[in-house]
Amino acid sequence: MLHNRYQIPGGEDQSAAAEAALLRDCGHQVELLEEDNRRIEQLGRARTALRAVWSRESYRRIDQTLRGAGFDILHVQNFFPLWSPSVYYAAASNDVPVVQTLHNYRLLCVNSLLFRDQHVCEECLGHVPWRGVVHGCYRGSRGGSAVVAGMVGAHRLAGTWRKRIATYIAVSESAREKFIAGGLPAEKIVVKPNFINPAPAIGAGGGGYALYVGRLSPEKGIVAMLEAWQSAHHAIPLKVVGQGPLAERVAAAGRAGQGVEYLGSRTLEDVFELMRRAEFLVFPSEWHETMGRTIMEAFAVGTPVVAARIGPPASMVVPDKNGFLFTPGNAAELRERVEWCSNNLACLLGMRANARHAFEARYTGEANREMLLSIYRAARERRTE
Repeated sequence: MLHNRYQIPGGEDQSAAAEAALLRDCGHQVELLEEDNRRIEQLGRARTALRAVWSRESYRRIDQTLRGAGFDILHVQNFFPLWSPSVYYAAASNDVPVVQTLHNYRLLCVNSLLFRDQHVCEECLGHVPWRGVVHGCYRGSRGGSAVVAGMVGAHRLAGTWRKRIATYIAVSESAREKFIAGGLPAEKIVVKPNFINPAPAIGAGGGGYALYVGRLSPEKGIVAMLEAWQSAHHAIPLKVVGQGPLAERVAAAGRAGQGVEYLGSRTLEDVFELMRRAEFLVFPSEWHETMGRTIMEAFAVGTPVVAARIGPPASMVVPDKNGFLFTPGNAAELRERVEWCSNNLACLLGMRANARHAFEARYTGEANREMLLSIYRAARERRTE
C-alpha cells in the first residue's frame, strides 16, 4: 500500500492508516510505504515537479519491493507528488494489479477540488486541464499548474488511467459519477466508503457548543460559517479545530467575541471527545467532497450534523433525522439552522440515536472489510492490460 502524506494531516492520511490496520487485524500481510510532502523542501521545487510526472526512484523502489515477494495487490492511496504514476508501471512489470483509491479529483482537476474563485468549477472535467494552467489553480502558480496539467495530460495520452489501474475505489456514489464524467472507465470504478475501526464510544452531547473540524480553506465554507455566527442571535458557541490559510481569520473572529473559539490542531482522540460533547457538527463545505469524513466521525459518536447540500453530505444527512441541510455558501440559511438548533437542544438529543445508526449501517470496519477484500479479489481476476 502506497501513500503520499500531506504537510497538514487530514482524512486521506487517516483513511490509509485505517485500511492498513484493518487488513492486518484480519491476518493479512500489509507493507505500507509512505512519502511525506515535508520532503519537498529537501528535494527542491524543480526536482519535485519532474518527479510528479515520472519518478525513476519510485519505479525502482516499487519494482524491488514487489519483485519475487509474492504481493497480491498494489493499493495506491495517494501518489501525488512524490510517488508519481511510475508506480503503476512498476506493478505491471511484476504482474501485480493496482487498486487506486480516489480520495480527491487530482486526475481531473489541477487543484484536485473542482473549485476555484469561491465557486464550483468543472471547466476541465473530461478534458486535459489546460484551463487550470490559465487560472493558476495549483497553489496560485501557473508554472506549478502546468506541471500538474502535464502529468494528467501525459498519462491520459499514454493510457495510464485506463490501462494501468485494475480497479478504482470512489468513496461515494456522488464522487463516482464525477469521475465517470471526467473520463475514467465506469466499469473499473467501484464505491466503498471510508470507515472507523474500532467504533468510538457514543457521546451524550451536553457541552453547549457546536463544532467544526477540518481544513480552514475557502472551499470548506469557512467564510459563510463565520458570517453565520457573526450575525446570529442567541447561537451556542462554535469551537473550530483545524489548520489552513484561513486560520488567522478564524482566530480573529474568536478575539472579536463573535461566539467562535479557535482550538488549532487536535489529535483524533481529542476530536472524538469534542464531538461527543458537541450539540451538533457544522459541515459547511462548498465543493464536491468525495465523501465527508467528519460527518462519518460525528455520526459514529452520535452527534447530529448541519451540512451544506452538495455532493455526498446531501445524501449522508437526512433532515430532521440525523441533522439538517442548507444551501452551500448561504450564510443566512446556515444562521437559521444554527439558531434553530441552539434553541432546540432537546430535539437534537433525540437525533443522536439516528446518527449512530447511520454510522453502524455503513461505516464500520466490519462492513468495510469484506467490501475491500472483494475489490482486491476482483482486481486480481481483472488484471491490467
